[in-house]
Amino acid sequence: MFGLFSSVEKQMRANATNWLELADKIFNYRRDEISAADRADLQQKSEQLRAQLRDKADASKLKLGIEALEPAVRRAGGKFYPRSTIQEYVEFFVVAAIVILGLRAYFVQPFKIPTNSMWPTYYGMTGEVFASEKEEPGVVASAARLVAFGATRRSVDAPVDGDVWVPVSGNRIPSAVVPGRTWFVFPSRVQQITLRVGSELVTVQVPLDFKMDEVIEEAFFSAGAPRTQQVEAGFLPSSRAGQNIPVRWINTGKHVKKGERVLSFDVMTGDQLFVDRMSYHFVRPQVGSGFVFRTDNIRSPYLVDAGGRPVESYYIKRLVGTPGDKLEVRDSALLRNGEPITGSLAFDKNARQEGLYRGYKNQEALLEKKQVEVSTQGYYAMGDNSGNSLDSRYWGEVPYKDIVGRPLFIYYPFTKRWGPAR
Repeated sequence: MFGLFSSVEKQMRANATNWLELADKIFNYRRDEISAADRADLQQKSEQLRAQLRDKADASKLKLGIEALEPAVRRAGGKFYPRSTIQEYVEFFVVAAIVILGLRAYFVQPFKIPTNSMWPTYYGMTGEVFASEKEEPGVVASAARLVAFGATRRSVDAPVDGDVWVPVSGNRIPSAVVPGRTWFVFPSRVQQITLRVGSELVTVQVPLDFKMDEVIEEAFFSAGAPRTQQVEAGFLPSSRAGQNIPVRWINTGKHVKKGERVLSFDVMTGDQLFVDRMSYHFVRPQVGSGFVFRTDNIRSPYLVDAGGRPVESYYIKRLVGTPGDKLEVRDSALLRNGEPITGSLAFDKNARQEGLYRGYKNQEALLEKKQVEVSTQGYYAMGDNSGNSLDSRYWGEVPYKDIVGRPLFIYYPFTKRWGPAR
């Protein structure tokens, strides 16, 4: 770091030492591969420069000695010298990867918010619906939205003239998990939703954690949208061979002509955070802190895959209870040990249902009791958007060993939430 302030002679001596180390490395590794003449020339020029260093020659003489050694190094260097541009790039990326993996494992880890369980503190993926093709941003605007907000377009065009129908199974829009692509390149699993235009089926694919129900509601059933009571019983093709899903087809009241937009929206990326992995090795997380944890050691039917295996994933929630705490929801407020919980602005805003905060929900049907006592072995986690959060009320406590760290900084997208995490 202080080399900039060294004398010219000292800098030249360091330069000469580096050249000699490279020459010695080439000689030791390639003495059996290079010709006798090149080997002798390399040794001779090396000894001349080494003698100049011993005699404490001035900078100008050392420079001449380096210039005499360099051609000999080039001729004998093989893969050591001169290095190709490709080699330099490979070395750079290998070193960068090692540094990044080290930081990720021990200090700071990037994390992407997939869902809106912590909304409005953190945003998961959301959809921005366009009422018509004319409202869609153009090429330049779409490129800018992609860079700034991670917005990616989804659109469906009508294959025939007809009404638009939406399938409903139970109280939700059914979907299938199918092979797809992330960023149009990387193989992935995606969620596929099927709609109907007249008698023809059309599909749209979105990320697995994306809430497509909200897009369908806004696009076809929001205030001012056409209303209809027409319902038909039918089936939807399943991803499992020979099986179909019984559904109710709901006529949205929207009629389209062949080639017209049926549905158009942008998938806006969720907040992406840097997570501090170091602090919780030394201090325990405090009530009110956001914290990231692993889920693979939480035994719950809510956290298993299709084969019944625990889901190996990362969640972010807010810590609301530590060992021994007694928790309950009264009206829209969360109580801890009989008093309004403190430690985060989100607690107060939820209690008052201020702004976008909707208040805490008890979910008594799941708890089967009004009060929960946290065991000595776990931590209790809840989402700020508790009415739309799968958290400890459903799957129980978080083991301390599975806590990864605390959110530090929202680095993407570039919205008003960019900056230190709350």
